[in-house]
Amino acid sequence: MTAAPRLFRATGDARRETNAATVLRTVLDHGPVARRTIAERSGLSQAAVSRQCTDLVRLGLVRELPQPGAGNGVGRPQIPVDLHTGESSGPLVAGVHIGVPVSTFGLLDLRGRLLDRRTLPHEDLAPGDLPSRIVQGLRAFLDDAPPGRRLLGVGAALGGWVDPGTGTAVRHASLGWSDRPLAAELARGLGGFEVRVDNHARAVAQSEILFGRPEARRSLVHLFIGNVVDAALGITGVVHQGPGSGAGDVAHLPVPDSTAVCPCGRSGCLEATVSNTAMARTAVRRSIVPWPDAFLVVDAAAAGDRRADRLLRERARAVGRATALLLDVLNPDLVVVTEHASLVNPEYLEEIRGAAVDHSHVCQDPERVVSPHAGTAVLPVAAGAVALNPLFRSPLAVSAG
Repeated sequence: MTAAPRLFRATGDARRETNAATVLRTVLDHGPVARRTIAERSGLSQAAVSRQCTDLVRLGLVRELPQPGAGNGVGRPQIPVDLHTGESSGPLVAGVHIGVPVSTFGLLDLRGRLLDRRTLPHEDLAPGDLPSRIVQGLRAFLDDAPPGRRLLGVGAALGGWVDPGTGTAVRHASLGWSDRPLAAELARGLGGFEVRVDNHARAVAQSEILFGRPEARRSLVHLFIGNVVDAALGITGVVHQGPGSGAGDVAHLPVPDSTAVCPCGRSGCLEATVSNTAMARTAVRRSIVPWPDAFLVVDAAAAGDRRADRLLRERARAVGRATALLLDVLNPDLVVVTEHASLVNPEYLEEIRGAAVDHSHVCQDPERVVSPHAGTAVLPVAAGAVALNPLFRSPLAVSAG
């Protein structure tokens, strides 16, 4: 697999770039779609739509379908266009979610569909050696990708404080990283592919805005529950970053009724109450699993262990109480919760919803609390969205890259 060639260089005309982005997003939402319909839905003139489709076809982002669309029999047939997601020739992006015990690679098409994935365990690896190990694993993964398809870029998502503007992992306590130039390290090791990085909560939020429910484009909060607990806020299709890209740190959000002791010295903090690490330690204390592994707890519950099920429901209700706080403060159209047990068993999502509605003062609709659209593929899809989001915002500049 090779990096995208420089097929086109944008002229610097901001309106042209904006129009191209509008056309590409309309095709994403409604394709296959005729140019005339794109004009009607986007508010652009048919001439502008035609020019942008020509550019996007030249760049390989959009393709004309071989069969004409349904028409009224008058005038030229309307040839529909769609995103170029052909199995043998459509462009791709790669995503890597960098976790604490394991990282996950994914290969996505322009619709954010996961075509392939691979995991890379690295629990015993020193944090300083992790970027080079990820590069090694990712290169092997890409070498096995379908030949002849352009790779437009690589997205990386991880927990903690991440500055996407500089490509820096500002702070990741679990990995012991501080001001690590992660994007530059990965790009250098991959030899020419552009790499973008972001916090995984923001990455999931952006994935929901691009490919998820329509309500996500109005407003959403995403709450990520893993070894790291953090959140993201999206308003009118834009994910908030804040000064220094520090938005989303909810690790010390107080959870009503929680007495869990936090390393910060207080009790009842969200991460200390519901993180995978905290839950796994509780499971060992209760003799549910032999060693602290949150996925073992989920597996035990699926196998019928009532103690494991009880612990997962306790966590789900605590997540729901924290969700209620976010609903009351921000009142978004959607709260998207990434939490492994609720991804594999919807009963735990119902526990989260029930606690959220019971404790919220503004939300009485449990359907506003949802799981990610990608299900258990959420992490590699979100990482790929880190690369896809700039493409849909500036297709002429990014794909010319």
